[in-house]
Amino acid sequence: MNVRRSAAALAASAVLCVGAAPAALADTAPPASPSAPPAVPDGLYGKNDPTYDGVWRQSFALLAQDTVGVKPSVKAMSWLVGQQCQNGGFASFRVNPAVACDANTMYDTNATAAAVQALQALGGHDAAVKKSVDWLKSVQNEDGGWSYVPGSPSDADSTGVVISALSVAGEKAAEVRSKAGKSAYDGLLTFQLGCAAEPAADRGAFAYQPADGKLVANASSTAAAALAGLGKGAAVVPSAENTPAAPLACPAANAADPAAAAQGAAGYLAEALKKDGHLMAVTPGADQPTPDTGNTVDAVLALAAAGHKESAAGALKWLEANSAEWAKGSPAALGTLVLAAHATGSDPKSFGGTDLVAALNATGPAPQGADTEATEVDGGEEKPSGGQNVWWIIGTGAAAGVGIGILLSGRRKKNHS
Repeated sequence: MNVRRSAAALAASAVLCVGAAPAALADTAPPASPSAPPAVPDGLYGKNDPTYDGVWRQSFALLAQDTVGVKPSVKAMSWLVGQQCQNGGFASFRVNPAVACDANTMYDTNATAAAVQALQALGGHDAAVKKSVDWLKSVQNEDGGWSYVPGSPSDADSTGVVISALSVAGEKAAEVRSKAGKSAYDGLLTFQLGCAAEPAADRGAFAYQPADGKLVANASSTAAAALAGLGKGAAVVPSAENTPAAPLACPAANAADPAAAAQGAAGYLAEALKKDGHLMAVTPGADQPTPDTGNTVDAVLALAAAGHKESAAGALKWLEANSAEWAKGSPAALGTLVLAAHATGSDPKSFGGTDLVAALNATGPAPQGADTEATEVDGGEEKPSGGQNVWWIIGTGAAAGVGIGILLSGRRKKNHS
């Protein structure tokens, strides 16, 4: 959903143009004198520099609009399609789509996976979806997983987001195999903390990547893996099923069962939400954890997908009261909130007193059928749409309080229950 992007990692990898894993790059300082950010194209949602998240935020904006019955702007859809490279892959953002992609293009598996979900949902883009699916298969690592930068070590976030995209496109992840014969699920399940993990509360969680040979529970990775294990994308259809999430079953009856792994992941997220009604994270430069809105949204979406709306209810109520400032003007954040509200059977047009759909529409081109261009009201004064807050900080290693994800959650954050 989540999809789940570490802003610093993505920024560093794109700026430095190296093939190292995003986790390693998260602690690397960017160049001292970055160039001026590119202008934001007319068809793109959001007004901030799109260099590291243009395709991602556009995909989630369009996916959320489609999910709640809004017909997106033709200009916005065309912009996304135009970002695709000839081989089917997407970069995070291409300043000039008229210039062909080449060996120097910094491909982005997460952006490609997000675009697949959006284009599949919108319909009429079968050829583009197939090309992207074929490209994703072509950059699968030997262990069965994926990395953000093709050729780097696999991570749970990227693997989860790609599996979700493949599933949405009609692929069977268990049958998508690497040259070494490993399936996509083989790659994903290696990141789960199993029945031997300590503390026991971490069992069922997923790690982003091994840290010093150990798996460390990460809420962002766990939410992405839950959706992937269930074979679902971010546009979760509300379900009548509503049972409390349960901890990972130990001893595991079938440790290789993706659906059972997903339910174990949901159990971890449900337990982590109980203490405060939301997740916590330590952001760079801080010595105390603070509320992690992005990962909380992703957790709610994952729990709803797993049939545990009851376990997500407290966090959903917290988001209704506390997510407005975090999401203001951010198409990715607003889009994910819309998807989470929809998945839980809530009304995204009345979410804690906020019309999330209208707020999302106001960040970009007016949807088809709209009488006028969308506007945003702030303090009683109407102004042009798109006053997006900065939600990532290049070089400091932070996306302060903002998730991705599948979606929005910061991959490298230390999560606390």
